[in-house]
Amino acid sequence: MKTNWLSETNWLLHHEQFFPLHWQNHANPQRPLSLSTTQRSRFHDIICTQKIRLKEISMPNSNLRVATDVGGTFTDLVTFEARPDGTTRIVTAKSDTTAPNFEKGVMDVLAAGGVDPADVQFLAHGTTVVINALTERKGVRVGLITTEGFRDILEIARGNRPDFFNLHYEKPTPFVSRHLRAEIPGRMTYQGKERQPLDLTTLPAILDVFRAESVEAVAICLLHSYANICHEESVLAEVQRLWPAVSVVASHQITREWREYERSNTTVLSAYVQPVAARYLEKLDEGLRAEGFEHSPFIMQSNCGVDSLAVASAVPITMIESGPASGIWGAAELGKLIGAPNILALDIGGTTAKCSLIEDGEVRIMTDYWIERSRQSAGYPIMIPVVDLVEIGNGGGSIAWVDDFGKLHVGPQSAGALPGPAAYGKGGHHATTTDANLWLGRINKDYFCGDTIKADMAATESVLADVGRKLDVDPTEAARGIIRIANNNMVNALKLVSLNRGHDTRDFTLLAFGGGGSMHAVALAQELQIKTVIVPAAASVFSAYGMLMSDLRRDFFVTQLADLTEDGAGEVIEGVFAEAEAKARKTYEAEGFGADQITYLRYGKFRYRNQEHTTEILISGTVTDTDLDQIDADFRNSYEREYTYRLDAPVEMVGIHLVARAAVGKIEMIPAPLGNTDASSAVKGQRRVDYALEGMHEAMIYDGDKLMPGMELVGPAIIEDSGTTAVIHPSNLVSIDSYRNIHIALGN
Repeated sequence: MKTNWLSETNWLLHHEQFFPLHWQNHANPQRPLSLSTTQRSRFHDIICTQKIRLKEISMPNSNLRVATDVGGTFTDLVTFEARPDGTTRIVTAKSDTTAPNFEKGVMDVLAAGGVDPADVQFLAHGTTVVINALTERKGVRVGLITTEGFRDILEIARGNRPDFFNLHYEKPTPFVSRHLRAEIPGRMTYQGKERQPLDLTTLPAILDVFRAESVEAVAICLLHSYANICHEESVLAEVQRLWPAVSVVASHQITREWREYERSNTTVLSAYVQPVAARYLEKLDEGLRAEGFEHSPFIMQSNCGVDSLAVASAVPITMIESGPASGIWGAAELGKLIGAPNILALDIGGTTAKCSLIEDGEVRIMTDYWIERSRQSAGYPIMIPVVDLVEIGNGGGSIAWVDDFGKLHVGPQSAGALPGPAAYGKGGHHATTTDANLWLGRINKDYFCGDTIKADMAATESVLADVGRKLDVDPTEAARGIIRIANNNMVNALKLVSLNRGHDTRDFTLLAFGGGGSMHAVALAQELQIKTVIVPAAASVFSAYGMLMSDLRRDFFVTQLADLTEDGAGEVIEGVFAEAEAKARKTYEAEGFGADQITYLRYGKFRYRNQEHTTEILISGTVTDTDLDQIDADFRNSYEREYTYRLDAPVEMVGIHLVARAAVGKIEMIPAPLGNTDASSAVKGQRRVDYALEGMHEAMIYDGDKLMPGMELVGPAIIEDSGTTAVIHPSNLVSIDSYRNIHIALGN
């Protein structure tokens, strides 16, 4: 049916261990209601109702759409519920992430938001389970099957050595020991022609060794299988026949790009986490079904789209950055909505800060993704489509520490949710960014975590004093230093995705979200000479919100060399795209999507002839030889912007990147009318706030839930709601748009 969506926005922040809260499930009156009188009143008061309007969408069978996002510290929830009277209720909630049983945190946050899974029609889910399994080495024992003569490719890796002057540098240890890396005869050429027939006679013995070594997952990666997958398909089928119980993945199921080391490592890491992720998703699915959910959840992928539970379980490595990807995608969609196509997206959570650049409304997707790369280690490559972002260990829970040379650092270590910052009063004994913000008055000690926690100011002073003693300063100066160091770290991260790639930050809008984004955004924008900062409505759970803006998306990469100077190159390129589109259409149609529901986006990977790496270019429409000059010019312009020069050399295509999307009924908003500019009705009071660089100011405090479209105010000010706090610096001009987003004009 068609539903006209007029929204009531309800913001809820609830930490289970701090404020146990349960309420009536109206869809199932038999469930017990356990609320004290105080709790009943608290539940009523914490819900505040405002008006926005949402675009008409089709909502078959049910009226409730849900997104959950498992972060390093908190698990977030956003729900959209269509009511019979034509209005829509939006509820947001938070609960603690419950590692290693992440599915429990999901069920907790559903309960915290008063969501009965039996009423849910659509559920999108993002999770950190894959990246956690990799970084914490909690995957399974893997055996690798590769082409004869290539068992040591994981050991050889690449020659990149970030710690260049360390003569004792050691490459990262492979995830598969050498005795579990097996070879089979058979060889393809880079053109996909069989050079040596495949010989599977040794495969039973290989699997016997794997069984004896307690291998739980098998990875298959054969030389040049990106060009011809038939050998890999044969090995995969035989392993499944001989050992049906084992988890097995082949490289062609993940990517068909060349670079043997990267492709081999990607396959191994996917096998390493596959049983863990599959068990988690199975438990989540079972838990939801036990509570009455009648559908399968969609899983957020690292490419800014969702995919089915079955596909995500089979190749879980694609979920590695699902949470950050959804936030970046939400930023892109919101930017289009409000007429700001060029966005620097900044997500500051409890553990990390992530940032990405969005140009002309398009999110950049890369396959050059690495984990654990640092100044001391080359890290591990994962060749999957991942949103192009930079992630650093700077969040609200990031720990401040002083090294042996008296230098102050913030992060990457985090206090997490347990014990959390010292202000939580749960035993945290390290100063964190949150403690510093609280001490400086930027966070309200009387409304800490949405008034669900009584801020432990004595513990906060103690940990800041400890940092101060090491620096020979008082707690206040230590807190200022922590904020300035944290801001500097985040500015450097933003530069990596903007200035370092030839973009002028003055041409972009900073969109800040996550629990801590709006506390630091203005200071970062001032440093980068950005003129406008936007804090979206429901900023603290914006990543979950982004999932409800996503389509079902799959990315197809195919390696194909084509020299743009040769006759017929256009026909070759078009043929590769057509083949990829036919494959995408087949996979979608098998899941019930019609051809008219699928849309495609075409990219080509190009380079100057004989270069090593490529630059990706958007290609519009069907490719013929007459289009090659324009493609050539687009590549040269893009290359020059990023690298500052161009070459007088021929251009060649190395491969294609096809994006195939199918709509799953994402939510789209339409604006509400702007009202009175007077924001005095939202004023909560005043307090002294330390702005670190601008000094102490008497700031007006506003209730973010009471700021209506059209209202305006001037800094210094603080806007606080139950999920986040926006620090408005002196002379900043603030306006609330038709979607209840906060626009902060800096006047740089």
